[in-house]
Amino acid sequence: MANTYLTRTQGTPTNIDKYTFSVWVKRSDIGAGNSKIFSVSSGSASGEEKLEFNQDDLIWRHTDTSGNTNWERVTDRKFRDNSAWLHILVAYDSSLGTAADRCKMYINGVQETSFSSSSNPSQNADSYINKNNSTIYIGRLHSAGSQYFGGVMSHMHFIDGTAYTPSSFGSTDSTTGEWKIKTSPSVTYGNNGFFWLKDNVATTDNSPNSNTFTLGGGTLTKTEDNPSNNFCTLNPLQIPKSNIISSFDNGNTRGRGNSTNGWMRIYGSLGANSGKWWYEVYLIAQNSSGRLGWDSIDKINNGDDNYYSGLTIQSTTGTVRGGIVGTAAYSPDAVQLPADGGGNATFAQGDYLGMGIDLDNNTITVHKNGSPLATNWSFASYNTSVKASTYGTFVAPSANYYSASGEGNQYNFNFGNGTFGSTQLTGTTYQDSNGQGVFKYQPVSNYLAYCTKNLNI
Repeated sequence: MANTYLTRTQGTPTNIDKYTFSVWVKRSDIGAGNSKIFSVSSGSASGEEKLEFNQDDLIWRHTDTSGNTNWERVTDRKFRDNSAWLHILVAYDSSLGTAADRCKMYINGVQETSFSSSSNPSQNADSYINKNNSTIYIGRLHSAGSQYFGGVMSHMHFIDGTAYTPSSFGSTDSTTGEWKIKTSPSVTYGNNGFFWLKDNVATTDNSPNSNTFTLGGGTLTKTEDNPSNNFCTLNPLQIPKSNIISSFDNGNTRGRGNSTNGWMRIYGSLGANSGKWWYEVYLIAQNSSGRLGWDSIDKINNGDDNYYSGLTIQSTTGTVRGGIVGTAAYSPDAVQLPADGGGNATFAQGDYLGMGIDLDNNTITVHKNGSPLATNWSFASYNTSVKASTYGTFVAPSANYYSASGEGNQYNFNFGNGTFGSTQLTGTTYQDSNGQGVFKYQPVSNYLAYCTKNLNI
């Protein structure tokens, strides 16, 4: 949940001059400055140690009580991919004779060596994060209720007394060459060490220390999205019209207008060009302009225009509109989506929709509040360019709506993540046919969640 954070006052360290901080993150607030992963105060407002994203770069910095930077690492490359998990490891050992080796930063297993700004700690310089009686803030600035981390964190390890290398926490996949997680690293945590999983919604960490933290700002929300199985979210970087931009939060699973008059379009971050795919959406707010469905994410509609969306369904009329590959207008004219139970296939504020698309047979299936609204409706003759796999078109969930004052359209998407916004799905829940995801209602047989384990089948 936005503005949720954890705090703990550290005890006597195993070794104040050595530590490792390892975490996997999936960003949502791209371009926002001062997004804190952790922040620690020395006890003075002017002295701190922190790891944060500032605009797009990554900063690891130690500032003394006089406000002077003792040492820092500021990357000179940007981290703007909000569709993937990123592994960050910082290793501190001020006992080393070579100054440059005393603080090392690794991204996805590779040591960062090029920085826009860099300085080294003096030998045997103490850290703040591992100082007795210092207070660490996870996900927020230490000195005020601001500068919250935007996104999701998982497998966060703090190691007191040892500076580990990335090989303790991950390895390179021999087939893909990608950096992948080790879910059970063999490490010694030391007195102040802790281990947080994305699934841990209590206030006690998972390390042998079982340290108790204080929760602030909201509730901890479990998500199925994780470094071993990346789930679709909404993509704030895909903007068809630069001056009319939607708003996103809850780890980019909620999309909404921003009180600016104009048509808006939002897209999922993962797409497919074959197979059967399923997602859910809860209509927080819905007016007559709202349309939900699918769109291409590698070939969005031509031109600087938000109005011509992909294959979407009008809420108040059940009208199917558009096409997926770039079109300059609706082609052909809108047609009525049949309702399985008779009447209009419509939906409104407060409804939960299950949305299924079969890209092999060119059909869509829609459920409303767990019951079929339309089943295997064919769009094959409606728009022959919808799939167009020869063009490399990848199809993702999407929404299209008119934004005005009052934000009349707001959507909580569940791509199998197991939440609607900050609301955790509890009680009876369902998975797809491949055993992936957590859904409020049962997906149709053989339809799959938008996640990397399913995309790799």
